[in-house]
Amino acid sequence: MGLPDPVRAADLPEEVRIHEVGARDGLQNEKSLVPVEVKAEFIARLAAAGLRTVEATSFVHPKWVPQLADAEELMPRLADLPERHPGLRLPVLVPNERGLDRALAHRATDIAVFASATETFARRNLNRSADEAMATFRPVVARATEAGTAVRGYLSMCFGDPWEGPVPVEQVVRYGAELLDMGCAELSLGDTIGVATPGQVDALLAGFARAGVPVDRIAVHFHDTYGQALSNTLAALRAGVTTVDASAGGLGGCPYAKSATGNLATEDLVWMLHGLGIRTGVDLRALVATSGWMAERLGRPSPSRTVQALLGAARG
Repeated sequence: MGLPDPVRAADLPEEVRIHEVGARDGLQNEKSLVPVEVKAEFIARLAAAGLRTVEATSFVHPKWVPQLADAEELMPRLADLPERHPGLRLPVLVPNERGLDRALAHRATDIAVFASATETFARRNLNRSADEAMATFRPVVARATEAGTAVRGYLSMCFGDPWEGPVPVEQVVRYGAELLDMGCAELSLGDTIGVATPGQVDALLAGFARAGVPVDRIAVHFHDTYGQALSNTLAALRAGVTTVDASAGGLGGCPYAKSATGNLATEDLVWMLHGLGIRTGVDLRALVATSGWMAERLGRPSPSRTVQALLGAARG
């Protein structure tokens, strides 16, 4: 199994934190239910591969995301992981105060809320207007913060919406700044349907800079619909972003936006970052083996180019 030969670039960060979303965002759109013991093993293997932020599940109503209906059963199976892997964080997504209650009952140390930069997606995904959704999240964020729980804000449809088309920078900045103002420690900007290009990434990050939002509070979350996820990530890194969302094996999509394809594969991201001499703390061999293991359980090959190449080389 070959690994990239690192060549440093002066305009890039020395270290990047990968926010692994495979176990939650990656699996939520799977049609066949994945057994809870497989999910727990997947998360344990991701942690063993060196990932220190692994989003575990969502405390959403089972009717909306049946794949994650086993959150109450999964969390106790993960209880010893932070002790086995110091520094490991296992965020969970919560849609409302009821979801927060469930998360806190399982001693979640990190939660995330999920907002939309567009009106149509908010109504389809959250069953309310974008502004109404923001109002719903305020008490969630306030209560979580008071409980000492770190909060991340996801913002979807930051570059394009399948119903509304291109999304104005000012509109994204408005909703993103609102999430931060209400108490979110970090804002993840989502290219939900994968239409972003590096120029758009530059423009959006410049918009947040003009609004006074520090770049170290921003993360990026790209989908690879048009093969632009890595180039968009590189643009974000050059703008100062140091937190990147990715999904092991390229798993994922969005159940509420049918044009959304898989997330940026963590292995492809790690290959690029290591090739640029950027530290991640991730063992690429172990990560590839983990995604290969999960692909076998899902009954199909991983879409990650790096997984395909390295597993193929190992078997050949």
